[in-house]
Amino acid sequence: MAKILLTNDDGWDAPGLAALKQLASELGDVFVLAPRDPHSYAGHRVTTDAPLELVETAPNQFRLSGTPADCVRVALTHVFPDIDWVLAGINRGGNLGADLWTSGTVAAAREAALLGKPAIAVSQYIRRNLTLDWDRSRELALPVVRDLMARPSPARSYHNVNLPHLEPGETTQVIECEPDNQPLDVRYRTQDGHIHYAGSYPQRPRTPGRDVDQCFAGSITISRLHL
Repeated sequence: MAKILLTNDDGWDAPGLAALKQLASELGDVFVLAPRDPHSYAGHRVTTDAPLELVETAPNQFRLSGTPADCVRVALTHVFPDIDWVLAGINRGGNLGADLWTSGTVAAAREAALLGKPAIAVSQYIRRNLTLDWDRSRELALPVVRDLMARPSPARSYHNVNLPHLEPGETTQVIECEPDNQPLDVRYRTQDGHIHYAGSYPQRPRTPGRDVDQCFAGSITISRLHL
């Protein structure tokens, strides 16, 4: 059985991580080392100038007072050195295009690739005014992750998967595509003497056929990323 390390950037008690645990249990032996606190938009930040607190919450499951990249570093070099695969997620919110550079979820997969382990980041795009069903997210992700784990894993590469937010009964397809290279909707407003971000994630620019366009249109997207 494959030994699978799980982590995320939403924190060790996030429902997306619970869904990923259920998914991974069908694919191998599960090991968890996740951040104690949420670290959304933390990117690839790491901690080298302060001690990290590691707490075991259950057999083979730990929480760390660090970032997602810290979690992968500590797991692969100190706690679980014989891991076969690293899965990060399931993130609450998409990680598409420009998000790759700020996402803690994707950074965890990137750190795994840097340390020589195959990795997959999985994120769930969210549409406003539509209830999120984590069981559906798990069902959508499972065959995709299973397929990617069965493929050869070229060194110094990793995968980024995004799940669409579907209406009940709505079907989807799996599209392999390039990440979008358009910026986010970067707008700001001034209020009470402060600058506030005023961009809209759904209104971000998109390139036809790339991951933002495809996921927003209802497809599961897979992008292979390289170091």
